[in-house]
Amino acid sequence: MKKNYAQRYVFALTCACIVGLLGFQETVRAQAVPAAEQVSARDAVSAGATAPATVTMSTVTRGTGSSLVIGPGDELDVTVYGAPDLSGHTRVGSDGNISLPLVGYVHIAGLSSDQAQQAISRQLEEKHIVKEPQVSVFVKEYTNSEISVAGEVAKPGVFSVLGPHRLLDVLEAAGGLTEKASTTLTISHRNSDELTTVHLSNDPAQMARANIELQPGDTVVVPQAGIVYVLGEVNKPGGYALNSSGGVTLLQVLAAAGGPTHLAAVSGTKMVRRTPTGLKELSVPMKDLLRAKAADIPMNPGDIVYVPSSKVKSALNAGALASSAGAAAIYRIP
Repeated sequence: MKKNYAQRYVFALTCACIVGLLGFQETVRAQAVPAAEQVSARDAVSAGATAPATVTMSTVTRGTGSSLVIGPGDELDVTVYGAPDLSGHTRVGSDGNISLPLVGYVHIAGLSSDQAQQAISRQLEEKHIVKEPQVSVFVKEYTNSEISVAGEVAKPGVFSVLGPHRLLDVLEAAGGLTEKASTTLTISHRNSDELTTVHLSNDPAQMARANIELQPGDTVVVPQAGIVYVLGEVNKPGGYALNSSGGVTLLQVLAAAGGPTHLAAVSGTKMVRRTPTGLKELSVPMKDLLRAKAADIPMNPGDIVYVPSSKVKSALNAGALASSAGAAAIYRIP
């Protein structure tokens, strides 16, 4: 009986040692993996990745906020762990400094939150206030780090860069482009005279390349596209916003408008063009254009094409056409 008990004891002790050894090896293996790779693997699993062991940092993209720096007027929470009297809420002054109890002024403008933590820690150590301090700086509000969106968007305004700040994200936050918006955008940069021009396209690959990352202080301007108008006896009368290429002909616009209706008197079609001397009426050989017996006519932004009805004896004059165009619905030419 004693022999059986001893054998069972030895067997249990051996199993415990094996389990402990395996746990130790797993701990060592986990410590050998860089923390960043462990975070990436966890994120990949939560995103539905099937092979987390092969995940690298380039697989998972994070907003590091490395471009965000502290500036005058920013609102901060400074926490010194174990020293609540040194912690508190503060705002960066116009000189770029913050004032902390016992420490005095610390210049943190132009620093990231991590760099500000290091600057405060150095002051605490150099002045022998706290030994080996642990400091946290949380920026509650970046007052000088917004991105502005102006022009032909649904909700022009200023948007925080604390969230995603790629171009398409910011345009979506602004409610998207209006029907009158140009597909060529201009981006100005703070403290720089350089302008960035971006062309939006329906092609997915080109759209992905256009989705550039914006920086704090950038201003996105969405201008109004050139608009041509087709009025009268067409299936879809209205204004048509030109795409980024800008070049469009009369037949292309007529096709976008669904073509003439069965009541159209195509021989009476005319075009109104704005010139430096005022509105000018141009005759359109529509029958020859439709039969490919005449060269297609390039259109300029602001041109108005009018297709009269065969049942109406008097056609609208240039002034009446210009007034009608102002109230027309706007569509986009594909």
